[in-house]
Amino acid sequence: MADLGLDQLLVYRLDAERGSPLTHEPPAASLPPGSGPRHLAFNPDGQFAYVINELASTISTCTWDASDGTLHLLETISTLPEGFGGRNSCAEIRVAPSGRFVYGSNRGHDSIAIFAVDPEHDRLSLTGHVATQGANPRNFTIDPSGSFLLAANHGSDTIVTFRIDDATGGLTATGHITNVPSPVCVTLVPGRRE
Repeated sequence: MADLGLDQLLVYRLDAERGSPLTHEPPAASLPPGSGPRHLAFNPDGQFAYVINELASTISTCTWDASDGTLHLLETISTLPEGFGGRNSCAEIRVAPSGRFVYGSNRGHDSIAIFAVDPEHDRLSLTGHVATQGANPRNFTIDPSGSFLLAANHGSDTIVTFRIDDATGGLTATGHITNVPSPVCVTLVPGRRE
C-alpha cells in the first residue's frame, strides 16, 4: 500500500481465513523524502512494482520478492520532460498487459508519460509524453487487450480514448471523446456483446 505522507510502501500479510491484513516484517520500504507515493502497479510477471510519486512527479521501480514479502528500490525517474518548470503532480500508473510499457499521468503538464521497460537491466526509460487533450488527468485505464488507453480529464470533464502502438507503446488519439462531469476513475467492466 502506498502511503503518501510517510513516503513508504507498506506491506501486509493476509489472513486468508479472516480476510484481514496482518503486520509484516519488515513493515515497509522507504522512498526518497518528499516523494509522496500515490499508486502502485505490478509488472505481469510479479517481479517488479512501479510506484507513481504524486509530490515529486517521479516513478520508482522496486523489485518484489513474493517469498518474503519485500520491496527493494531500484531507481526513481522523472515523469516530466526535461526543462518543464510548471506546477505538476502525478496521479495514476498502469502497466501494459504485455509488461513492456509503463504509463503515468501528469496533472499540470496534463500528459501521459510513456516508459519502456528494459528487460535486461530492469529499468525504465522515458520514451515520450502525449497530451491528454484536457486538464488534470486524474485517472486512466488500459483495456484488457492492451489496445486502448482511456484518460479521465477531471478538470475538463472528458474521457479521451487513445490507441496504443504495440511496438512502441506510443499513444494516438482516436478522436473519441466522452463528456463526463469531473471524472475521477475509469474502470472497464466485462460485459456481453450482442
